[in-house]
Amino acid sequence: MEFTAITTMVNTMEFTTEVEEALRISEVVFETNEAIMITDAHANIIRVNQAFLDTTGYNSIEVIGRNPRMMNSGRHDKAFYIEMWQQLLHTGLWSGEILDKRKNGEIYPKLAKITAVKNEQQQTTHYVAVFSDLSERKRSEEEIRHLAFYDALTNLPNRHLFLDRFRAALSNASRLNNFGAILFIDLDRFKIINDTLGHDYGDLVLIEVAARLKSCVREMDTVARLGDDEFVVMIENVSENEDDTSRKVGLVAEKIRALLASPYHFNGNRYLSSTSIGVSLYGGNEKSVDVLLQHADMAMYQAKSAGRNSIRFFDPVMQNKVAAHAALESDLRQAIAQQQLHLHYQLQVDSNHRPMGAEALLRWDHPERGLVLPDVFIPIAEESTLILEIGHWVMDTACKQLALWAENNQTRNLTLAVNVSAKQFAIPSFVDSVADVLKAHQVNPSRLKLELTESVMLEDMTATVEKMHALKALGVGLAMDDFGIGYSSLSYLKQLPLDQLKIDQSFVQGITKDGSDAMLVQTIIDLAANFNLNVIAEGVETQAQLTFLKHHECMSFQGFLFGKALPLNEFERLFHRIVNELTGAFRILKPGI
Repeated sequence: MEFTAITTMVNTMEFTTEVEEALRISEVVFETNEAIMITDAHANIIRVNQAFLDTTGYNSIEVIGRNPRMMNSGRHDKAFYIEMWQQLLHTGLWSGEILDKRKNGEIYPKLAKITAVKNEQQQTTHYVAVFSDLSERKRSEEEIRHLAFYDALTNLPNRHLFLDRFRAALSNASRLNNFGAILFIDLDRFKIINDTLGHDYGDLVLIEVAARLKSCVREMDTVARLGDDEFVVMIENVSENEDDTSRKVGLVAEKIRALLASPYHFNGNRYLSSTSIGVSLYGGNEKSVDVLLQHADMAMYQAKSAGRNSIRFFDPVMQNKVAAHAALESDLRQAIAQQQLHLHYQLQVDSNHRPMGAEALLRWDHPERGLVLPDVFIPIAEESTLILEIGHWVMDTACKQLALWAENNQTRNLTLAVNVSAKQFAIPSFVDSVADVLKAHQVNPSRLKLELTESVMLEDMTATVEKMHALKALGVGLAMDDFGIGYSSLSYLKQLPLDQLKIDQSFVQGITKDGSDAMLVQTIIDLAANFNLNVIAEGVETQAQLTFLKHHECMSFQGFLFGKALPLNEFERLFHRIVNELTGAFRILKPGI
């Protein structure tokens, strides 16, 4: 509306006969569709129109005499209002978009124009604000924007938005020097659903597929629908190592494949589907968006050609690595049931070389692969829930062996150290499960020592300390494994109810060659003494290493110098031979015995 009419109305507040007609015209103009608010020179509201009341939700009694700041949304900072008033005072006019608050608390956008009304002496007597609610317009603009960038059926990003994000991801990967991946996903034989059950049913499947895909990836990753039954997943910032990226992406792809293969239930109908997935890795701008998508598409068609319901990498070398990884995981799932897992035992001795106990070390005797070492299969187990099943088997087997040793006078005092993974330790029932195994085999808890890595502290320090105290209450010993290679901190060392620190073998093997390793080992030993903790060095292989460790008062040792990890029968032979030798030497020293 024209502000001239409003200004005239305000300037004629002193009613005279000559202006009565003008006032009647102003009254008509005042009741416009735009909201109008008039304040005095001190910004106190003196009049509003019906459109103002309709827009804000207030009635006139609630606003007359009040300052307009009562409707502030809180979305603008102090500088915003200072700039507004400075412009009003200098120019007599301000206009722009502003967020205000209705009586019901709803925040809404409005387009406002504020004019200062002056008298003949150019003194401001009133302010007139005219504004319109932009809510509907903003909603319409957002709907248009959403339709332009999002798929109407699944509400996933469409091809246009995906390509924008992909270009940005390539740039970030190049700048950060890391790898990501594109997964091209196509539903197998989806056309049959539409042809036999109808497009409405097919739409329900697509919506469910979108939800399942989103549940498989991180919030930072992008799931998009390119059209029909084609989806694409972009996984960003996976790793700085290409092999590590392919391995992790392979796990995600398998998770997606398995989840999309599980049954769909709609309107009383049960539908089984499968998917073919093609994977293309990227590591920067060395290839274009189009080329990388083409590679993923080609890999997807290779998956279809292989019989569908499968995953293929564009790079044949990576495909072979991922396939080998998947095969190893599949075999590992059968290892316990087929009794392929075994414990080997490595001797632990005191400063006089007397056997104190052993560490139980897991080995996998595969019928075709041969002996598979933990550094090969434990990372695979850690990536899945297999580590929980394996960890429980190790605990049960170790306690069963302690029970057998307790029946022999020479072995009854041996301790057995068992490694516990962070995932296993994090289970809420972990302490109860340890207690159950000890009770089942009637084992003296002090004979069991649990070796924990520093990673158990990373999630929840308070819960970790509570759980460790609960284990100590059972009588179980606790050792910190590989001390010094992670996040070693005096603050957590002070809180944890540990019995022992274990010096990592990488430091022990360097003490006679590297001054920094020697200093670090000496520091750990001194630190353990200050905290009244026992300390054991693993990986002791030479007499020079042993001499250094003894000189710095290390208390116990483990390594090839005393014996490698052996199957049970070989370990027991070694143990009894050492005990007999020590007993014989003692009798020579004490001939009267």
